[in-house]
Amino acid sequence: MVSEKFLGSTLKSQLGSYIKNAATCRSFLEHPIKGASVSRLYSTQQCYKGHDMLAPFTAGWQTTDVDPLVIERSEGSYVYDINGKKYMDALAGLWCTALGENEPRLVAAATAQLNKLSFYHSFWNRTTKPALDHAKELVETFTARKMAKVFFTNSGSEANDTQIAAFIAEPVMGAGGVIPPPATYFEKATISNIIQVQAVVRKYDIFFIAYEVICAFGRLGTMFGCDKYNIKPDLVTLAKALSSAYVPIGAIMVSPQVTEVVYYQTNKLGTFSHGFTYSGYPVACAVASESIKLYKEGNLVEKVKRISPRFQDGLKAFSDSPIVGEVKFCISHILLLSMPRTSNRNHCSVMQIRGLDAYFGAQCEKHGMVVRVAGDTIMMAPPFIISAQEVDELISIYGKALKATEEKVKELKSKHKKQ
Repeated sequence: MVSEKFLGSTLKSQLGSYIKNAATCRSFLEHPIKGASVSRLYSTQQCYKGHDMLAPFTAGWQTTDVDPLVIERSEGSYVYDINGKKYMDALAGLWCTALGENEPRLVAAATAQLNKLSFYHSFWNRTTKPALDHAKELVETFTARKMAKVFFTNSGSEANDTQIAAFIAEPVMGAGGVIPPPATYFEKATISNIIQVQAVVRKYDIFFIAYEVICAFGRLGTMFGCDKYNIKPDLVTLAKALSSAYVPIGAIMVSPQVTEVVYYQTNKLGTFSHGFTYSGYPVACAVASESIKLYKEGNLVEKVKRISPRFQDGLKAFSDSPIVGEVKFCISHILLLSMPRTSNRNHCSVMQIRGLDAYFGAQCEKHGMVVRVAGDTIMMAPPFIISAQEVDELISIYGKALKATEEKVKELKSKHKKQ
């Protein structure tokens, strides 16, 4: 057994430069592993080390000691850094650029609206046509149950913060680990000793809010995650792929029952005193409406279903790797656990190698692909427009990164045996 103490000290000398410089990877729960060198495994950025931005989900040492990976331009399923290096965007930005980059119709929609009306608010019974049109379009597109109204926000986070005293659930947990629910989790009870969420919230008259920020518009092979799991929510939160992330926008769809209560109370109080400056921002609504047209006209939900087997079969081929514990799929919404969670294959020693996940992420970047690393989890959720050839490229790069990581594990174990 390779001791944790040994691996910790070994990584400081052997993996320090790799781990510390995986600036796109997670911040470590423990103090970051120090290394003599801070040079990257991949393209070196210039002049941005110690920059002035307080970056989200980034450790302080990453900002002060490492040049960030600075993305300058994009095209389709790829992004390019300021040195011109090309990366496959295997996470679609942050689960959001479903239509890929530089879609001309979205650029045209934004440009046309900016030239016509760059901004007007939606307060005091004043609004804009793009906001009204997009609200109508969303209500008509969502078919899991009847919705009555749409309230616009600027992101999925605001869409959730608006809700109080209710049960909130993602059809599939995304950033928390891409965890699909059990077969009957949301549905009516079929076994007496199983507690189904919807049965419970209906019994106690609790609002059910479906968090569709990641799952909506085709990510699960259905237009909405609620369609896949037969969820009948009272409210639905949307963002990310709503505009394919070309402009910030979020939305809350509200059922008729909730709308009736809101109208009743606001009629007594005099107004619905809640809103944002950019709620219903006309440029965002225009782009979001065009995005939905592209999803429908391109039949992208069906495309996701067609491309998924190629994606899944290619990645399942790595299941026998000694450092892969589990491979899970939700149609195109992909999760790969690069670290094992079981002990029946002598995995404990691998689990103790702190920072191996970041090493894997850095290897992906070295070979031209960006993924999300979260703990012992490697997440990928590429754009819906990804081609069969690009899927093969993704799988190839993943395989190269996995092989390099396996070799690093063997190297560490071999050095330990000689001591």
